Amino acid sequence: MSRLQRLLRNQTSVSFPKAWKTTLRVSAALILISVGALLVRGVNLGIEFEGGTVWETSAPDVSTADVRDALRAVGQADAKIQFVGGDVIRVRAELDATDESSVVRVSSALAALTGQTVDDISFNSISASWGSEITDKAIRALIVFFIVVAIYITLTQEWRMAVAALVAVAHDIGITVGIYALFQFEVTPATVIAFLTIMGYSLYDTLVVFDKNRDYQRRSALVGRATYTRIMNSALNTVLLRSVNTTVTSVLPVLSMLIVGTLVLGAVTLAEFAVALLIGLLVGTYSSLFVAAPAAAWLKERQPEHAELRERLEARARSRGATAHEVEDASADEKPAPAALSDASPTRRPSSAPLGTAIPPRPRKRKRR
Repeated sequence: MSRLQRLLRNQTSVSFPKAWKTTLRVSAALILISVGALLVRGVNLGIEFEGGTVWETSAPDVSTADVRDALRAVGQADAKIQFVGGDVIRVRAELDATDESSVVRVSSALAALTGQTVDDISFNSISASWGSEITDKAIRALIVFFIVVAIYITLTQEWRMAVAALVAVAHDIGITVGIYALFQFEVTPATVIAFLTIMGYSLYDTLVVFDKNRDYQRRSALVGRATYTRIMNSALNTVLLRSVNTTVTSVLPVLSMLIVGTLVLGAVTLAEFAVALLIGLLVGTYSSLFVAAPAAAWLKERQPEHAELRERLEARARSRGATAHEVEDASADEKPAPAALSDASPTRRPSSAPLGTAIPPRPRKRKRR
């Protein structure tokens, strides 16, 4: 049976702890690249955050260099120029709307370049104070989100799970913002909304893994026989198909929104929202499996009871002459039976059950006359 068939049947046996060492290095590299992009290139904040004036017009046969030359003639050579929605050009300059003469000069220059009238050039102006207010509100929204999520996960799970989940969310935001800085995608209010949305998706996957892991921690067949890391690995294999299905069914509509909304309809706002959502969905699925889970396992393995269990199981594995690799992954005298880890397996008394446990009688076969 191929790996794809096993995945579709939810019969995977992936060793996630072995992959964690590699994936954590990948995450560290991505974080370093993101931090470098933020320090070197910075974030391309939209007009809603920085303030200024934006002109938009259709310019099918005009290049960026042509626009730059036209703006240089009116003293705006440092203005940001961007093609959005096909042949629509966007120019952003740090001009206040009260400076009407400068606004008119830029509009006239763009009209002369594109062969249109000044009335055909649309512009929008936002004050710097209003942009600062929007930035403060976005930061406050993120802080409140982190606090509420930490309290909720602490009450429903425990504080170690809350820490691991928030580490994964911070990982997702850091990489997404780094990609925006690296490719100079514009950050708008729609992007901030997308950030909040992808954090919800990331937490959903993470909490599904944690909940399944907590269910396995209560299985009597695993108590004292498996380390926390091994039980977490079993939980990840159980929810892997669910995570894949959730990601695929979420990414497909976002891709259609990005392709149809941008290329066909020319809706720039849809593109700003869909790009952040697409990046966040992919990174969020990755982090729930390869960031939140190892972080939670690392924190739990530091608890005295879990550390003592691991030492006992590793010592037992060494006494059986196990290899160094088997000792490192040791978690039981023998692997837990598949029935102990399957939600669909029938309930039955294990062979080690105490005497007196009720066992349902076997049905008798009727004799044929």
